[in-house]
Amino acid sequence: MTWTDITVPIRPGMAIFEGDPPLVIAQVSDMQEGGICNLSRMEATLHLGTHIDAPCHFVPGGAGIDETPLECLIGPAWVVEARTIDRHIDAAMLEQFEIPAEAERLLFKTPNSELWSQPGFSRDYLAFTEDAAEALASRGVRLVGIDYLSVAPFDDPGPAHTAFLSGGVVVLEGIDLRGVEPGLYELVCLPLLIEGADGAPCRALLRDIDDAG
Repeated sequence: MTWTDITVPIRPGMAIFEGDPPLVIAQVSDMQEGGICNLSRMEATLHLGTHIDAPCHFVPGGAGIDETPLECLIGPAWVVEARTIDRHIDAAMLEQFEIPAEAERLLFKTPNSELWSQPGFSRDYLAFTEDAAEALASRGVRLVGIDYLSVAPFDDPGPAHTAFLSGGVVVLEGIDLRGVEPGLYELVCLPLLIEGADGAPCRALLRDIDDAG
């Protein structure tokens, strides 16, 4: 049984969404300097690296991350081949992808995947338009993942986020699909259980559906 980790490691120098607070990891206690143990602290946005957005991130009065249904976060997921696109994904473009009608969890592998090899944050990532988000919500998709730090365009973050989150779609951002071929997998992606939070980092894993047993 082989799992593929599609989580972006949290580390100094990692890509942070432009405008978000910087990541700080600092040692509080060091055994080499006489401390009773090694102890570190971390300061960062909750939307760091691989993470899940809660509805209240963009929907006033929306649910927090602790209310995300577990059944949306675990189960079959279809990795969508979208590496040939050169613009944001709109509703019409969805028709060109080979997405099974019954697929409830979709992870989009786009040209964004190569951005993980570049230093720093890139504004030039590809994302979803509002009408694409509405179309995916309407067809009953329960989770959408994308291979960079936002499902929405850098210069217009609200509409797509709002359409997904108000439409009952779990948003998984910042996954690394470079080592994953398109097709069917089993997904596990569990966010930190932070009461009332607008999002949380998560560990995201895939395994071939034939190994799921």
